[in-house]
Amino acid sequence: MKKSVFFGALAASALVAGAASAQTLAEVQDRGSLRCGVTTGLVGFAAPDANGEWEGFDVAVCRAVAAAVLGDGSAVEFIPTTGSTRFTALASGEIDMLARNTTWTFSRDVDLEFEFTGINYYDGQGFMVREDLGVTSATELDGATVCIQTGTTTELNLADYFRANGMSYEPVPIETNAEAQQQYLANACDVYTTDASGLAATRAAFEDAAAHIVLPEIISKEPLGPLVRHGDHAWGDVVRWSLNALIAAEELGITSANLEEMAAGTDNPEINRLLGTEGSLGEMLGLSADWAKNAIAVGGNYGEVFDANIGPDTAIGLSRGLNAQWTDGGLLYSPPFR
Repeated sequence: MKKSVFFGALAASALVAGAASAQTLAEVQDRGSLRCGVTTGLVGFAAPDANGEWEGFDVAVCRAVAAAVLGDGSAVEFIPTTGSTRFTALASGEIDMLARNTTWTFSRDVDLEFEFTGINYYDGQGFMVREDLGVTSATELDGATVCIQTGTTTELNLADYFRANGMSYEPVPIETNAEAQQQYLANACDVYTTDASGLAATRAAFEDAAAHIVLPEIISKEPLGPLVRHGDHAWGDVVRWSLNALIAAEELGITSANLEEMAAGTDNPEINRLLGTEGSLGEMLGLSADWAKNAIAVGGNYGEVFDANIGPDTAIGLSRGLNAQWTDGGLLYSPPFR
């Protein structure tokens, strides 16, 4: 009952915000900056560096949208949100878009009245334990204490998994990833469960990462992506196609190194349409002809953004896996630019 009341309240809030949010593109352009909701801090995905500058895989999506709309990838105000506050922040109009490892689900799309604009990371829920716990499989976690973020899909996934396997557990509710790290390292819980990518990022921040292991089981589908409010389809199109521009650029061989050369014109009509030397895609979005070029220029194509923030050569060390291009056996796929 509490869950439905919470969803209903947010839905009502979204309706109230609907009229005000119907012209988000114009508001962002008039304001001269994008207000982007991010996580409170998850290294590799969204976290401030030593100078207070936000960086990460999800941050790159915000910057790409800002560049597409405003021609400036730095024109972003990053607003930290927790699992519990992120949807209220979006529904109320405090932020223009949300880009913080958020799972696309039916209830969030329909009941909360949000519009997911694509998937920037295909993920799944996993478990991390201390190596000295002597556990090698999630099926050995009967009776464990589990740190779990409130207001997330992981809560129900965890309950379903333990019930299906005839196991019990004691939840240790936490609000942020920083709190989860603190509680887990203080032995307040035996296990930390969240998206596998989040576990990799969390583990990489530990002083002795080798003392912790991510168990092999992946117990859910967690398609993560940016989202906006229902009712403003023009703004949804801008966010959606800015992400698609990064994905398509990788498939088409457009990189930060050859972007200017490609933007001068090629023999490939789709590249030309994407980069604005042919057609009128920018005009259709209410943006300049070079909107996609600007988005790609911030951090490169999807593959470059992935490698720079969470790839095999970073401390996070994630392989492409399902997030490889469809031409390489992954799920990454942009609709055509035509």
